[in-house]
Amino acid sequence: MSSLRVDAERNRERIVTAAQMLFAERGIDVTMEEVAKRAGVGAATLYRRFPTRADLVASAFEEKMWRFADGAREALKDPDPWHGFTRYVRSLCAMQTSDRGFSDVLTMTFPSMVRFETARQRAFEDFTELVRRAKATGSLRDDFVPEDLIILLMASAGVVSATALAAPRSAPRLVSYLLQSFAAPGGGRLPAPPTTKQVYEALRRLDA
Repeated sequence: MSSLRVDAERNRERIVTAAQMLFAERGIDVTMEEVAKRAGVGAATLYRRFPTRADLVASAFEEKMWRFADGAREALKDPDPWHGFTRYVRSLCAMQTSDRGFSDVLTMTFPSMVRFETARQRAFEDFTELVRRAKATGSLRDDFVPEDLIILLMASAGVVSATALAAPRSAPRLVSYLLQSFAAPGGGRLPAPPTTKQVYEALRRLDA
């Protein structure tokens, strides 16, 4: 491998590491220039590697997105679907609480980032199966739909953003309340759930 390619790869790794640190600390609204400064590279170097913010965000969180997907697959192995369901939801909340950037990313979509979105799609499909199994055992209320997880993550993300430093137990408490409301038989009639298309449009909050 040529020295130019080695330098280019080293710069890429420095940029991704810097982005991961800044996003975890402050969320994904930090500027590209701040990332370049933390990485010790020029803005031109950063933009050559990552032409858009979406490129950088997806690269910074691709590994965590696959952990998100693997968690759903692991939850399917639990002999008790309700336990697998609640454990998975709590693990997502923990991931949000520990990383403000990932908290944001879980409630966005990146249509041009194929590998990144493949992980999200696999997680959604496995979670959908987990929902089916939990309902079949009579543990999960019948009117729960997989899209409700996105609503939960959006709510949790808002709480994380508002309270992460001052009251870090707030988001886990919210999730515990919501999990109790998800348990069968549930209480009261709910409004109609959003469609998958509506939820997808809500997730498209970051231009690629």
